[in-house]
Amino acid sequence: MAEYKCKVCGYVLDTEKGETRKDVAPGTSWEEIGEGFKCPLCGAPKKMFNPL
Repeated sequence: MAEYKCKVCGYVLDTEKGETRKDVAPGTSWEEIGEGFKCPLCGAPKKMFNPL
């Protein structure tokens, strides 16, 4: 799996761990996360994330 960092606030999404606040199950690939995903801290859209 991989980690993706929000360019706005620095939040890191670890796809192996998932994100319960945004209904992203552990083990979900980045490609499987919908385009409607927003950063749980600042609300930035998915396109504002870069892989680490």
